[in-house]
Amino acid sequence: MGEIKDAGLKEKGKKRIQWADNEMPVLGLIRERFGKERPLEGMGVSACLHVTAETANLMRTLKEAGADVVLCASNPLSTQDDVAAALNEHYGISTFAIKGEDTNTYYRNIQEAIEVEPAITLDDGADLVSTIHSEYEELSSGIIASMEETTTGVIRLRAMDKDGALRFPVIAVNDADTKHLFDNRYGTGQSTVDGIIRATDILFAGKKVVVCGYGWCGRGFAMRARGMGSHVIVCEIDPVKALEAAMDGFDVMPMDKAAGIGDLFCTLTGNVNVIDKQHFESMRDGAVVANSGHFNVELNIKALKEIAVEVKKGIREYVDQYILPDGRKINLLAEGRLINLSAAEGHPASVMDMSFAVQALSSEYAVKNRKKLKPVVYSVPDKIDNTVAELKLKSMGIGIDSLTPQQQKYLNSWKSGT
Repeated sequence: MGEIKDAGLKEKGKKRIQWADNEMPVLGLIRERFGKERPLEGMGVSACLHVTAETANLMRTLKEAGADVVLCASNPLSTQDDVAAALNEHYGISTFAIKGEDTNTYYRNIQEAIEVEPAITLDDGADLVSTIHSEYEELSSGIIASMEETTTGVIRLRAMDKDGALRFPVIAVNDADTKHLFDNRYGTGQSTVDGIIRATDILFAGKKVVVCGYGWCGRGFAMRARGMGSHVIVCEIDPVKALEAAMDGFDVMPMDKAAGIGDLFCTLTGNVNVIDKQHFESMRDGAVVANSGHFNVELNIKALKEIAVEVKKGIREYVDQYILPDGRKINLLAEGRLINLSAAEGHPASVMDMSFAVQALSSEYAVKNRKKLKPVVYSVPDKIDNTVAELKLKSMGIGIDSLTPQQQKYLNSWKSGT
């Protein structure tokens, strides 16, 4: 029943899960309804997600819906070992996750989650889905659908869809408005700052902070860094996003130029080698480099190792120092893995409340509409987005207006003008 670091951590983990649950009222309401209606009764659900207190409450919700749930980690450094213990020991959810697990263990745990032959999968980065396609293709026909949580995963899955390689339907949970507009911007923005500060104890005020990527995650981090007094520089490849960053008041320049200016660098793109060999070679002494994208491929760590004459491991818990031939030092955080979950606790529970509510409702939707779905990537239905937003507003004590019959008629007519 799972593979965890220490079952003795279960009480601490349970307290953390309960604390997060207090900030997740929308998911709580869904869990209450699921307990009565049991929409996933008897179905196997395999989830490859960051093993956090917030994820634990999603797993509880799916189990309450009647599912047989198995959870593994979507990143070797993002697991909260006490939460894994509590899920395994208190909640009866088989969890295969240990913080700091090596690559072989990571993929072995993914295989454990696949070998239960799930009907539904939940993924964060698409490692679960890609492993099914490459190693367990025979199980594809039994999978109703998969839900994808993050930008990186959606990029991979859309590529599979385009190539005709996708064997079962995928719902792009990341692209729901109540996910990326809030989780990516406010969640990633705050938790990335949190992770960098915990790892380094640096002062953001006065620092030149280079934000690589101005998607919703990059926007959020740039906003928070500026709010703390940093001079923020944005690097982009998309002309529209670059223009938006400039009009938001940030300096915008190519990475080749920013590399020699910045004090702190953070990648948030979902792409590979965003900070490359020539950029490391240009950096100032003492530069701090972090990644808040899903995979550590955003930083060319292999190239950094090649140009360094010495590597001082663990000068702080999440800091490795690379010394260049001329004596300059580059400080790499959390081995280049996503800093907000490696060195901190990830997004606040109140914003994950919306993301995981979308996950839960999308899983229910997939089951109810299984005969209609084809092996392509689907957007989250607007009805789910609106339901989650309405429930969240209600939980915050916020009311909004509704259209009058006259206003509705006006919007539906082309005849009325000035």
